[in-house]
Amino acid sequence: MSEPRKILVTSALPYANGSIHLGHMLEYIQTDMWVRFQKHRGNQCTYVCADDAHGSAIMLRAEKEGITPEQLIANVQAEHSADFAEFLVDFDNFHSTHAEENRELSSQIYLKLRDAGHIATRSITQYFDPEKKMFLADRFIKGTCPKCGTEDQYGDNCEKCGATYAPTDLKDPKSAISGATPVLKDSQHFFFKLPDFQQMLQEWTRSGTLQDAVANKIAEWLDVGLQQWDISRDAPYFGFEIPDEPGKYFYVWLDAPIGYMASFKNLCARRPELDFDAYWAKDSSAELYHFIGKDIVNFHALFWPAMLEGAGYRKPTGINVHGYLTVNGQKMSKSRGTFIKARTYLDHLSPEYLRYYYAAKLGRGVDDLDLNLEDFVQKVNSDLVGKVVNIASRCAGFIHKGNAGVLVAGNAAPELTEAFLAAAPSICDAYEARDFARAMREIMGLADRANAWIADKAPWSLNKQEGKQDEVQAICALGVNLFRQLVIFLKPVLPLLAADAEAFLNVAPLTWNDHATLLSNHQLNEFKPLMTRIDPVKVQAMTDASKEDLAASQTDTGDAVPQGNGELVKDPLSAEIEFDTFAAVDLRVALILKAEAVEGADKLLRLTLDIGDEQRNVFSGIKSAYPDPAKLEGRLTMMIANLKPRKMRFGISEGMVMAAGPGGEEIYLLSPDSGAKPGQRIK
Repeated sequence: MSEPRKILVTSALPYANGSIHLGHMLEYIQTDMWVRFQKHRGNQCTYVCADDAHGSAIMLRAEKEGITPEQLIANVQAEHSADFAEFLVDFDNFHSTHAEENRELSSQIYLKLRDAGHIATRSITQYFDPEKKMFLADRFIKGTCPKCGTEDQYGDNCEKCGATYAPTDLKDPKSAISGATPVLKDSQHFFFKLPDFQQMLQEWTRSGTLQDAVANKIAEWLDVGLQQWDISRDAPYFGFEIPDEPGKYFYVWLDAPIGYMASFKNLCARRPELDFDAYWAKDSSAELYHFIGKDIVNFHALFWPAMLEGAGYRKPTGINVHGYLTVNGQKMSKSRGTFIKARTYLDHLSPEYLRYYYAAKLGRGVDDLDLNLEDFVQKVNSDLVGKVVNIASRCAGFIHKGNAGVLVAGNAAPELTEAFLAAAPSICDAYEARDFARAMREIMGLADRANAWIADKAPWSLNKQEGKQDEVQAICALGVNLFRQLVIFLKPVLPLLAADAEAFLNVAPLTWNDHATLLSNHQLNEFKPLMTRIDPVKVQAMTDASKEDLAASQTDTGDAVPQGNGELVKDPLSAEIEFDTFAAVDLRVALILKAEAVEGADKLLRLTLDIGDEQRNVFSGIKSAYPDPAKLEGRLTMMIANLKPRKMRFGISEGMVMAAGPGGEEIYLLSPDSGAKPGQRIK
């Protein structure tokens, strides 16, 4: 038997400036299920995380609440820890980036980078708030859009016309903190020389550490050429002071990923069997995996491995990237009650419902996951209650009444038990690959077979017939054993159900290898309902409560919500566009002159389009639906002709073709009515 693997796993650090919501929980549940699977298999898997506790936003919120930043982050950490625990996310350690271990490691890594020549300094000009005596990040500056004249826009982009610009381009700029008119001021900043690691990153990002789609995205940045990264901020700032540089602080994103190391180091001090260097040294044989959202890929797949390389540490074995969460097919919305806090969910529903639903929808890719609330109710009720728990509830009563709760020996359907045994390696592979959706499909397929077999044997009918009692016991004994197998397969996703099932089965905590055996001549405990159906009324109550909670909790940041580490972004659904903005889209009929695959790209086709007065080159991610691109040639489609050209690794894309469908092989180019001509505008 092979030696257990040594695996260290992290999730992105939640920002200590707000509550956890269901979008955040997607990542922590995904990571927890993978970690539980590894432990279930007998591997030494350690899961660490921490609150990301630094930055201007935390400093300003603490000031507003009249407390110290330290008290604010302690309060938020207690809230976060409680939410995670009730969602059954089982961290080995949940720490804080505002910790001595992180201060020491951040300083050590910075000094190693500095001494190796990877740190540069130069003066930059920024807006400065003369009342607050602080430099202003883009999100703390408001003014009039220089493009369309809309007032009260942030310092980097206009929510009305979509224009992007430098803060210095704003008309009538104001500090969003004090309302004062900011002034331009120079300051010395420190930069990490990321271009020093261009070659290493080009090789590492194509080494299998990233999903293909993520590696392709990173390649776009690498092809354009990397820029130096500003890693310093001026006082006042809540964070760690840069060694030998009074009044200069590490930017939150410098010490945030080092927080992974710090949390593990904190754990090592309490767990003698764990050795920090064995996991983080350059020659470490341990595995290191990060689970993150696609919005923070650049920090984890460019800056972080470069920092580790420059400071003499090992790089991650893999970075597992997931998409965003949508609810009912749209971005989470406060007005609709679909921007749901973790605590609001827990006030109404069992955490295992959501854990299973996420598992049933999570594949290996970076596609967004939709929490459709109607489908959520139907799927949980059908799969978990109607299929899995139903097997035990169907059989337990006959065993208790007919044989005092003792499972008889024997195997009433060898071909069925063999099918369950034969399915285990595939389910195991799906878990390992983080293809939870495939694992759940295969497990529910087994549950369907077990239920069909029990329905065919109909022990409830046999029990009424003379002399059929032994057959009834044999059927129900196997039914309970099949239920036990399903519980073993589902345990990483549903730890509470597994614990309750273990109590009913009267067995020690189940491990993965237990699936290879059957219980025989075994005493069961009393059966108690293991899971109840979701009542749609509770789902409605949850969304109603979300409207109330979020209406009450809005602050002067408007609809700003924490996303990634230390960033505040506007809820996209809080800003509507005017009709004139929509009408500005130039939608044209296009004739596909040529269609060809793009070498090195899994999903892209290169289309040469005739739009009447000119030809355009457009890249489109529709290869999975049109594996023979030549068949597209001569067809008409529709394209957005006035989209700003985008530089990609494979060339310039000069527009966007319109397509629809659920994805994969089901993507359909939109076609105009017959008789349309290339270049014709669609009104």
